Amino acid sequence: MENTHYISTEVLSLEQLQEIISQNKLLSLSEEAKVNIQKCRDYLDKKMATNDKPIYGINTGFGSLCNVKISNENLSKLQENLVKSHACGTGDEVPAEIVKIMLLLKIQSLSYGHSGVQLVTVERLIDFYNNDIFPVIYTQGSLGASGDLAPLAHLSLPLLGEGEVYHDGFRQPAKKVLDKMSWEPIVLQSKEGLALLNGTQFMSSYGCYILMKAAKYSYFADVIGAISLEGFDGRIEPFNELIHMVRPHKGQIMTARRMNELLEGSQIIAQHKEHVQDPYAFRCMPQVHGASKDTIDYVKKVFKTEINSVTDNPNIFIEDDMIVSGGNFHGQPLALTLDFLAIALAELGSISERRTYQLISGLRGLPAFLVDNPGLNSGFMIPQYTAASIVSQNKQLATPASIDSIVSSNGQEDHVSMGANAATKCLKIMENLERILAIELMNASQAIHFREPLKSSEFIQTFLKSYREEVPLVKNDRILHYDIENSVAFLNSFMVELED
Repeated sequence: MENTHYISTEVLSLEQLQEIISQNKLLSLSEEAKVNIQKCRDYLDKKMATNDKPIYGINTGFGSLCNVKISNENLSKLQENLVKSHACGTGDEVPAEIVKIMLLLKIQSLSYGHSGVQLVTVERLIDFYNNDIFPVIYTQGSLGASGDLAPLAHLSLPLLGEGEVYHDGFRQPAKKVLDKMSWEPIVLQSKEGLALLNGTQFMSSYGCYILMKAAKYSYFADVIGAISLEGFDGRIEPFNELIHMVRPHKGQIMTARRMNELLEGSQIIAQHKEHVQDPYAFRCMPQVHGASKDTIDYVKKVFKTEINSVTDNPNIFIEDDMIVSGGNFHGQPLALTLDFLAIALAELGSISERRTYQLISGLRGLPAFLVDNPGLNSGFMIPQYTAASIVSQNKQLATPASIDSIVSSNGQEDHVSMGANAATKCLKIMENLERILAIELMNASQAIHFREPLKSSEFIQTFLKSYREEVPLVKNDRILHYDIENSVAFLNSFMVELED
């Protein structure tokens, strides 16, 4: 079917993931994936019928209870108990957009045939995805080490007819939805609960969601920065390719090239300048924005590897006749990169606020606070306060989560990644960046008005014309909260593809 994505062993890129989500594609298992899942389950059933040795998580307890042997007749109950006992998340609810990605990535990871789950279990997860049945999951509870245990337990509860889901626009018991769909609860077999709970899909989904938005707002940082440069009557020379080819960081070159493209044909940038240099917030956009671009690019590579990986434990290798217990659920690669990404996004916000500050300072022929009759009008004095407060919060949130570790499970899990906290903090920074850039756009669009009758480039003039339909020029003081919200909505209305 045309609007269906088939889960297979082919590499899933973030661009494909974005396409699947944005186009509301349905999911289906490829024949290859079905065979892989069934072969692995058949192997495990045969192994358990002929083996009485303890195998972690399959016929033993979990965590520090790994040495407690469980009888064969209790293996199904063991897995059910695991899911129920680990569903102890709390805090805010995970946004539905991220829950949807969690379902997709859990299906992807289980489809490789190294996890030992039943085919019917994976197909039920696909049913949830395709019918917009989203388990209620909470942001707090994962240490990002033995997998995202608590969040994935809440993701899995509805398979058993337990927990709650969002469906048909409201929150309701999962059992009610299963009854409505005429679905029987899944009876988990050996290893299945552990396969569902072990994994990095909470961290991975947050990271993928943030990366999709980060690419968009990295682009907007350049566009809005270019408008600010025009409003500030800045110089074009810092974007000369010669400068950047002698320090050829990819993101730096890309930013400088984009600035030249954005400003091509501008009367403002071409006019004579009295000043010899611009402040760093304008002059060093290629270096600062570019470093964040390179960070986003690096983080994308790590997450691309992660979402195409098997991250539960133990792993089953049919060809080698081995069941191996290891640590693929450990979130360290994601924790470090989420912290790195958080810093990169916070820096885009930091330099944006500095441009806003320069624009309201009464420099270069601009009126103080970008409004006529300053004094009677406070103009854009206080939006900068708002931006400054958000930038300060981002600095606090950008403190790395991955440098922390707290021992759990009676010492068995003695080093954890805290990647889940890194993920939720990073999303908050991303949301804050949206507002900081929206505030800069308000100021930049106001500042460039004072350069009339000179015009900017055709692109910038067209962009600002669309913006002005949502946020009119400020002539006298008004409630600017609504302008900030409308500016955020304006930016969100634009679709920008993931950068190369």
